[in-house]
Amino acid sequence: MKMERPVQARSLPKAPTGIPGLDEITEGGLPRGRPTLICGGPGCGKTLLAAEFLIRGATEFDEPGALITFEETSDELAQNVRSLGFDLDALVEEKKIAIDYVRVERSEIAETGEYDLEGLFLRLGFAIDSVGAKRIVLDTIESLFAGFENQAVLRSELRRLFRFLKDRGVTAVITGERGDGSLTRQGLEEYVSDCVILLDHRVTEQTSTRRMRIVKYRGTTHGTNEYPFLIDADGFSVLPLSGLQLDHPVSDERVSSGVPALDTMLDGKGYYRGSSVLVSGTAGTGKTSLAAHFAQESARRGERCLYLAFEESPKQLMRNMRTIGVDLEPHVKKGTLRLHSSRPTLHGLEMHLVQVHKMVSEFNPAAVVIDPISNFIDNSTAIEAQAMLLRLVDFLKAKQITALFTHLTSGSAALEATDIGISSLIDTWLLLRDIEVGTSRIKALYVLKSRGMPHSREVREFVVTPKGIELKKVAGKAGKGMKKR
Repeated sequence: MKMERPVQARSLPKAPTGIPGLDEITEGGLPRGRPTLICGGPGCGKTLLAAEFLIRGATEFDEPGALITFEETSDELAQNVRSLGFDLDALVEEKKIAIDYVRVERSEIAETGEYDLEGLFLRLGFAIDSVGAKRIVLDTIESLFAGFENQAVLRSELRRLFRFLKDRGVTAVITGERGDGSLTRQGLEEYVSDCVILLDHRVTEQTSTRRMRIVKYRGTTHGTNEYPFLIDADGFSVLPLSGLQLDHPVSDERVSSGVPALDTMLDGKGYYRGSSVLVSGTAGTGKTSLAAHFAQESARRGERCLYLAFEESPKQLMRNMRTIGVDLEPHVKKGTLRLHSSRPTLHGLEMHLVQVHKMVSEFNPAAVVIDPISNFIDNSTAIEAQAMLLRLVDFLKAKQITALFTHLTSGSAALEATDIGISSLIDTWLLLRDIEVGTSRIKALYVLKSRGMPHSREVREFVVTPKGIELKKVAGKAGKGMKKR
């Protein structure tokens, strides 16, 4: 009988990167003891990604590293990674990282005649031994090609280089510039057969987006999609978009909407914790007012709430809400409410999604308000916006965060639909609209749907007063006499 080997014995050893999201899409990190190629065009972040892999290895996983640079001096490199919050000079002093700047000049090589990588092997060996390096970065190796005119010699030396790195047992990261019609200018992907990562920095409709793709990863499964990534003051963060399974946890706990009369319409208890709520309606119907009541109520309970506003600044939002009896400022000062404002056109959809992930991870809120989501469609297609919001809803549900979204319905659109087509993702849908009752025009609210609970089917008059929102019964035969304006 054939015996099965344990799964652990068959799995490929991996070196964790410590970079948020990257370890998830590579399912554990980069191949340990093997070379990885990071390729892409100028300015896409190859050097910073390689340097962060090295730095996090030294600081988080007790794996010293060596950085061999062919373009930047050690001082220039230290200054560049300092912008990500890393002190490379301190790690060099602590003997956790060794840096060696290798200067390659074509004119000098021509004067000395034959050129090979024997001298580089000596310097690599010394750098590895000086700190006991487990990881090594070569940035960017294509600078070496200035010394080769004979392609046969070039290929032979490349094979020697990668064999040398494997024999030393170090986890190597090599960076390379993207070529025309190939991943790299010199075809490095032919030699690095273990793992190839492609970085891309594209501009669409004047909006830039950074994306990453694992082109190949020998001996293991991995994410195959394009993944947006962000470079900011905290370094790299990658947003995994795969694995959207309908297996997130659910809760029977209920949380108040902040409007007692609305809670009554929702089985007397409000929303389910961790559910998604959509408030849609035409302009001026009170969507932001309802969202602000929910945010205030969450903060009153001592729970953190993250409010992302895409139309108003925090100060303007707080001023306007004070006029209806919702004072958000004390909760902001206390730290239970965080207001963040930005224009939807500031970033691409993926970057907004990465930033929301990042803010949620840092602030750890129990509730999130996004006001409004309809603005995202202005600088994208409906399909892209729907995909982005699907990922956002799933992300918040997985963390049991109660999410409230507002949506501006255009005057020509059906009220019981959204421009982005996300109604199927929503657990509770509140519809605000203007109606005519007799000779009067009023604002009205009704619950279009609310999964998992009995709820009112009545239309209620939606009144915004200096003391907050009130819901009143509509006088007369509202069901028959309503007209859309």
